Amino acid sequence: MSKALIAGFTGSITILFFVATSQIVFAQVDTAAISQYLNRQKDKSFKNYAFVLVKDGKPAYKKEAGDFTLKTPQAIGASSQWLTAALVMTFVQEGKLSLDDKVSQYIPIFEKYYKGHITIRHCLTHYTGIQAEKLFQKSKFKTLEEEVNDIASKKEILTNAGEESQYSNLGFLIAGRVLEVISRRTFDRLFIDKIGRLSGMKNTTFANEDYNVAINPSTGARSSALDYANFLSMLLNKGIFNSKPVLSESSVQTLLSLQVESSKIKNIPSSMQGYDYALGAWMIDANEKGDAKAYTSPSYIGTMPVLDLCRKYSYILLTKDLSSPPAKEFYTRLKEAVDSGIAGNCN
Repeated sequence: MSKALIAGFTGSITILFFVATSQIVFAQVDTAAISQYLNRQKDKSFKNYAFVLVKDGKPAYKKEAGDFTLKTPQAIGASSQWLTAALVMTFVQEGKLSLDDKVSQYIPIFEKYYKGHITIRHCLTHYTGIQAEKLFQKSKFKTLEEEVNDIASKKEILTNAGEESQYSNLGFLIAGRVLEVISRRTFDRLFIDKIGRLSGMKNTTFANEDYNVAINPSTGARSSALDYANFLSMLLNKGIFNSKPVLSESSVQTLLSLQVESSKIKNIPSSMQGYDYALGAWMIDANEKGDAKAYTSPSYIGTMPVLDLCRKYSYILLTKDLSSPPAKEFYTRLKEAVDSGIAGNCN
């Protein structure tokens, strides 16, 4: 890669150079604790993983093990929800949608079955009031339209929309279908065009390998460590990637704003208990005023993206064949290791 080409990207946040060239000046971070933690987990919890840390817009550390590389696509489970929430915000900033629009404006069947008060915001914050499905339950539907219509017509209502947050995949499926109705395009195509391509996420898709199964905006994405690192960098840079806007600054602020206090969330994954919720992500660290400093959108299958606004870094751990669902300690210990290598306090 020529020096002129590198200079042309000065000031942009992109991880692509991280694997494309050895001329990068790495951000100064003490990575000993991170390496030690990952090595210990490799022997204990997983053999295949990829890890990327970005600090102040510069690559700071990477580590790969087993048959994983930074570009290896892998199912990311519930970490998909952050991507879906970001996609919804592109429609909001374009004026095509409001978070407080009722779903029934776009999918009338919800009104017919007494679910007409559910809003897009309810969907992205687990506030629909609809009975949650079993986690890891494979879809029996061929299209997202069929699945969402079934949710509207057959799923029971436990509480009124907005009364109680029940952690579930259903809301993100509904929100994804609303985007399809507005645009008359499939959800996977929308993500590629509005988020993926603009954020340098070349190996990320919601399309199923099995074309007979519905697209899943809640847990159905496949991504690579490199791709998700680019997404996090875009958020850290207030919606800009490679000097081009993906989200507006106000959209990023909304995406990361407090939506649900932890005490109001039921059926919460044990690894996220005690954390407040934004849109598609958990608020895992707060200052003395209660303002969030860091966010994550982890999955049971071992994907852990973290965005730390105060320390100005992000990282993604992508694993394969995790030996057991991760406990809260699995996430907190890694973040402690990263924090220990970054100079300065964050209050």
